[in-house]
Amino acid sequence: MVSFPFCKINLGLQVVSRRPDGFHNIETCFYPVPWCDVLEIIPSTDFSFTHTGISIPNDGTENLCVKAYNKLRDAFDIPPGKIHLHKIIPMGAGLGGGSADAAFTLKSLNTIFSLQLSLEKLSEMAAQLGSDCSFFLHDKAMIGSGRGEVLRPINVSLTGKFMVIVKPDIHVSTADAYKGVAIDKSRAPLKEMLLEGVKNWKNTLVNDFERSVFAQYPQIEQLKVALYGAGAFYASMSGSGSSVYGLFDTPVAIEDQFKGMIYWSGSL
Repeated sequence: MVSFPFCKINLGLQVVSRRPDGFHNIETCFYPVPWCDVLEIIPSTDFSFTHTGISIPNDGTENLCVKAYNKLRDAFDIPPGKIHLHKIIPMGAGLGGGSADAAFTLKSLNTIFSLQLSLEKLSEMAAQLGSDCSFFLHDKAMIGSGRGEVLRPINVSLTGKFMVIVKPDIHVSTADAYKGVAIDKSRAPLKEMLLEGVKNWKNTLVNDFERSVFAQYPQIEQLKVALYGAGAFYASMSGSGSSVYGLFDTPVAIEDQFKGMIYWSGSL
């Protein structure tokens, strides 16, 4: 079975509060983007995990696809399978590629071995693998709260718009990004900002990680400035970075500005 785990961007990301368990409560809008990995899973007499494309750390032994398989195997005694991942979505980018791979592994195994697990059960298992993992069981905009695992749909559509995503050769530590966040409880609810319309987002919609990340890595802020300079009606860092995206009304050709960086553009 072949599937295509997609990535996401964050439309706004508010850090709401610190939690006693060391995590943070957030509110964000996850939005699906058709920049995809390729995942193939077939039944086998022995388990194996192989990968091509972008290099994966630790030779894949800690990959979330493997962890997703192990979670279903331990719970339901599923047979072995061969998993092959062709990695295209950059890692450490704030795009959720690893979480997407895990979610699609759960979905694929559920189908292949006829487990008949409900979306609710799959979501519960996905949330144990990553805070944003459950989102990738859906293919539509969702407000994420809690650690990101509490999801509810929102009527936000970027259909007909165009996007550019740029990933510089910079790794941003999520833990460090959180350390620099100043919690602001005076803002309007994220849903209210989103539903005001895309043309207002530039003035209202904020990713709370940007302030601390931009201070440490001004090159990332420069990418956001460049996307606005190219005509984006909204630009933002995704997640805790380091990727930055721009939204446009029409296709743009700005590859020359981002030579040497991982780059994606397309329609939504």
